[in-house]
Amino acid sequence: MTEVKRISIYLLFGLSLLSTNAIAQYTFALIGKTQNDSFYQQAFAGCKDFARQKSDLTCLYDGADDYQDVRTQVLIVREYVEKGVDGILVSTTDSNYLVSGALKEAKQKGIPVITFDSDLLSEQHAYRLAYVGTNNFDFGVALGQAAKKYKKQSPQPVCIQSGHYTTPNLNERIRGVRHALSGTADKKLTGESGWIEHERCPLYTMGKRDEALSQLIAILSTDAPPIFIAVAGFAQFNDKYVSALQPFKQKLLQQTVTVISADTEEIQVKALGLGLSTINIGQKPYHMGLNSAELLYNYVKFNKKPPQSAYYLDFHYCNQKNAMTCTNNR
Repeated sequence: MTEVKRISIYLLFGLSLLSTNAIAQYTFALIGKTQNDSFYQQAFAGCKDFARQKSDLTCLYDGADDYQDVRTQVLIVREYVEKGVDGILVSTTDSNYLVSGALKEAKQKGIPVITFDSDLLSEQHAYRLAYVGTNNFDFGVALGQAAKKYKKQSPQPVCIQSGHYTTPNLNERIRGVRHALSGTADKKLTGESGWIEHERCPLYTMGKRDEALSQLIAILSTDAPPIFIAVAGFAQFNDKYVSALQPFKQKLLQQTVTVISADTEEIQVKALGLGLSTINIGQKPYHMGLNSAELLYNYVKFNKKPPQSAYYLDFHYCNQKNAMTCTNNR
């Protein structure tokens, strides 16, 4: 985040503390893996909409500028801990680094944390109240099951694209894909049940959109492209995606090239409707932000601890025919 943007947010935070409703004024910081991602912007919209229902709550938004930067996320979370926000909602990029670099301090200061979209590792759940989001293993299974329809040989090559190699939710999705295809979740596929992972895969984008699109184009340009499964939006969040995929449109329509992607953001379903993706499976980021804010608010104001450790939201399926009607992320 630029220094000007950060100063603006801190000014807003300071004003919230000086509110006339100072008897009970709460400030939550929602921190995504990246800031310029419409997925996390939707989560922030959910947090803001919940806050509008309350006279004593403000939601702030932050995150790494444009890719999944582990260190930047930790620095940002730590800054809000040191500023003394009343609660933090965060989508985890690296669990170990986040806990050691920021969440241990948050716990010491009594600042509660809800994870959304991407949870902490199970052994570190003591540093958050609850998780709100997709069951990421099941989501990966759904992506893998979708790929089975497009299997044309045995073993069928497949390429999985991910973000940061330590990110908990993305790793669970990879496990789910592998489990769906082979019945085993914990190793690269080498022919089990007729599926084999391309030698260059899985690919890791670090959430960098240009890198993600370059990786996709390189894979699709091979003589016999593997089925491509992106466990998050990545390349499809790139505003150059539509023009870059045009040379592959006929192959996509003829199903000689297959692109399966997580998420159904507006930019993605437009590309899908143009025949430039095969299947997209979407989540509910808006409700992640809304529900997380509600759980956190009930805890800080009423001392009501979430009765569950995890709150799973459902997902939905979009294809080229129903792209314009398949989803309402709110």
